[in-house]
Amino acid sequence: MSIIDKIRNLLKEPPPEFIFEFSEAGISWAHHGKTESSGFQPIEPGALSVSPVRDNVLKPDALATGVNTIVSQVNGTAQKKRRPCAIILPDYCGRVAVLDFDSFPSEPTEQMSLVRFRVKKSVPFDLDAASVSFHVQPHSSGGKKKDVVVAVVSLEILARYEAPLRMAGLHPGLVTISALTALNMVQSTALEVVAKLCGKVLSVAVTENNSLRMFRCLELDHVTPEEVIAVLFPTFAYIEDELKKRPERIFLCGFSTLAESFAPQLEQELHVRIEPLRSPVGMPGPYSAGLLGYLQGVSLVAPAFAAARRPEAA
Repeated sequence: MSIIDKIRNLLKEPPPEFIFEFSEAGISWAHHGKTESSGFQPIEPGALSVSPVRDNVLKPDALATGVNTIVSQVNGTAQKKRRPCAIILPDYCGRVAVLDFDSFPSEPTEQMSLVRFRVKKSVPFDLDAASVSFHVQPHSSGGKKKDVVVAVVSLEILARYEAPLRMAGLHPGLVTISALTALNMVQSTALEVVAKLCGKVLSVAVTENNSLRMFRCLELDHVTPEEVIAVLFPTFAYIEDELKKRPERIFLCGFSTLAESFAPQLEQELHVRIEPLRSPVGMPGPYSAGLLGYLQGVSLVAPAFAAARRPEAA
């Protein structure tokens, strides 16, 4: 079972008709129905500015135009019935954490109370006005200890992403974060690291046995090999200290031409194998990794969806 399956138990329900992944560059999308299609819809520069603490949608009309263009391209005319859709948000608009507990209650209300108490001081916004989701997974050491993956997004930020979809006659159901769904493309039980770059935002996920062991997401001052390595070095130190072993591979996503000079340096300094993150339709880019991971997770990856990868961003 993949990580995103566990977090929201998505695969017990049919996949939604539309899937949208938002980024500052545009909207990657896929449509699942009588026919399957996908693409990338650019949006006006400055329409989105991703942040966990302020409104992300700076130009609502521009975002609405992008959504309407996609929906009309698929349907041609307006539909009376609201259709379900999934939203994949940019990594930096929320917070993801892995919390460890010596013991964890079985009652859902007690679980939520405990999770909210633990994350309250670590999120830079009002937790009482936020959406909180969590998943309980085995601790790396085994035994009775538990790890809990928590995803938190401000309700105000979320509402602004949902608004153009509702206006287009869609009903947002599943809401998740790009880097989490991208982990569906890591088909291994080994200890591995995924480094995903989108603009200046670097997300680093550590996985083992289909469980998320660590997650970091931060905005870099400058996108250089030195700044990326400065993030990965302490990540590796933490892994070796806490898990008592080294990762077998680092998967890179969204690094484009930077990877050509960056990967050999990283291999030499960290003594680890470097590979690009791949899906059955190719290498995902910074604006489509969540979408392609989602499609792989719900077994919808097919050649028809290959257009979701923005070629110049791969």
